[in-house]
Amino acid sequence: MIPARRNNTLSNMFARYMRFRMRRAFKTIEIATPVTVKEGHSILLLCNHFSWWDGFFGNYLAYWVLKRKLYIMMQHDHLEKRMLFNLFGGFSIERGTREMMKSLWYAADLLNNAENLVVVFPQGELISNHTTTVSVEKGIERLVNHIKGPCQIVYCATLIDYFESLKPSAYMHLYDCGVAGQVPFEELNQNIQNFHQQALKDQVNVAH
Repeated sequence: MIPARRNNTLSNMFARYMRFRMRRAFKTIEIATPVTVKEGHSILLLCNHFSWWDGFFGNYLAYWVLKRKLYIMMQHDHLEKRMLFNLFGGFSIERGTREMMKSLWYAADLLNNAENLVVVFPQGELISNHTTTVSVEKGIERLVNHIKGPCQIVYCATLIDYFESLKPSAYMHLYDCGVAGQVPFEELNQNIQNFHQQALKDQVNVAH
């Protein structure tokens, strides 16, 4: 695996630059459903994975909403092609290999520090944000079980609409899944399914 070589100065500069880029690309970026951040807890941020923008949505949430230092789990071959992201907290995972477990333990160790946030895409592949189900891979259970420090798990369903604008609007529906180690995996999985389906229903009536 490729560990992160996060540089605070470069990460802060990149976060400001990407916020500028996103404000130009999107009509609005809105927190449709907020969560209360637990003080003294790291954050495992599970996000639906449907677009090129997803890592940048995670970056936006980490810096401007959840106020934690960003780390993000990326496919090994994707990170190899974009090693600049390694300086912004990117680290690699190779699914289906022995190296995968090293990546999961590495992520868990990062989450033992209350200042950190780790973005993971539990679906493991790009799937339309119109899907009504979010399949949380079993690797998430192994990751969560390995976390020793207090860690809040948050799920984010980002949904896109255009309405009357030429530019898309991004609506982030956040759900507090609870604290790592306190919610059984099957219950966590089902709660995420239920919330994602509710977010899709709520999106129909979102203000614009």
